[in-house]
Amino acid sequence: MDKTTTMPKVSVVIPVYNVEKYLRQCMDSVVNQTLRELEIIAVDDGSTDSSGAILDEYAAADPRVKVIHKANGGYGIGMNTGFDAATGEYIGIVESDDYADPEMFETLYYRAKFYDLDVVKSGFYYYWSQPEERNEKVVIASPVMANRTLCPRTEFQAPMEKVEFFNIKPTIWSAIYRRDFIRQNHIRFNETPGASYQDAGFNFKVWTCAEKIQLLQECFLHYRQDNEASSIHSPGKVYCIADEYREMDRFLREEKPYLRNQVEGVRLAIKYDSYMWNYERLTESLAVEFLDFASEDFQKDMASGYLEKKYFPWYKWRNIQVIMEQPGEFHQWRKAQKEGREYKIKNFREDAPFSERLEEKLSQTRRYLRQYGLLYTMKKVFKAVAWRVFRR
Repeated sequence: MDKTTTMPKVSVVIPVYNVEKYLRQCMDSVVNQTLRELEIIAVDDGSTDSSGAILDEYAAADPRVKVIHKANGGYGIGMNTGFDAATGEYIGIVESDDYADPEMFETLYYRAKFYDLDVVKSGFYYYWSQPEERNEKVVIASPVMANRTLCPRTEFQAPMEKVEFFNIKPTIWSAIYRRDFIRQNHIRFNETPGASYQDAGFNFKVWTCAEKIQLLQECFLHYRQDNEASSIHSPGKVYCIADEYREMDRFLREEKPYLRNQVEGVRLAIKYDSYMWNYERLTESLAVEFLDFASEDFQKDMASGYLEKKYFPWYKWRNIQVIMEQPGEFHQWRKAQKEGREYKIKNFREDAPFSERLEEKLSQTRRYLRQYGLLYTMKKVFKAVAWRVFRR
């Protein structure tokens, strides 16, 4: 880096814990970025393998690399440590088992600077190194939504349209964030043990507070899927996802109470999706236990007045009612669905009235036109019609 530069353009935070197998590929991808004005902050969270020594080797060879060795405390603490140490205009994240294309931070930084953005976020690749190298591209923005400067809180008038935007894959590592924006809004990671979905809370806080963001169709970050030690493969941590939604609730109540009316309904809608994802992945005994917990949680949300029908498609709203009133029956119904059996729940509506379905379809079409454009919307309509015709 030029010695006359007082502030790096981007600080790249790399959380590291026992990842010696993949660490060199990750570090090489960052130190060889086309944007040279980087600060590379590797946070070694008490690794017991050779990860710490590998990081020290990179630091000795490149003055831009700073290594923080600390006792093991979990992903959230490690990320907060790295963010606190950052001095760049923007902050990026690269997980230590992933890697970035060489032009990633140059592209994101100059886009953010030109439009004075709080956040700029790109697509990514699912990456497998075995049995042979394979990348699957994931574009997070339609041609209509891409490259538009918007405020996630205020851009969307329709409640479900806002929910869809907040539900974009968190992928916190495919973006950069203006450092002053992060600090002024007290955006921090939840410091729960392990690596337990802290990206969900961080992403929600970012979308809640950001005034100017852009989504790009380009993809740069390769998100590894074949690390058997990754937290995405853990069947445990039954209630960790609930910890994230409690933290989002705390953030709105204590840090941003004046924004709560704009996003609390959205938080509860995406909480339903997250809870259902968690429920579906658990063993049966744990699924029943978690569903009982979710039933009580949704009842509290309903009592708060923020859990409203307008944020949900009819079938999700129906599911919430059943989970609140009959969680055991809901589980038996879902179990029967998976096994191809019929199971009737008393006072349970399998389908919505025609008028309600029509109103929702028209609303969905308007959302698609706004977010995806006419061509994509027409393809979706024709596909839906064809499916209904040939199903008969």
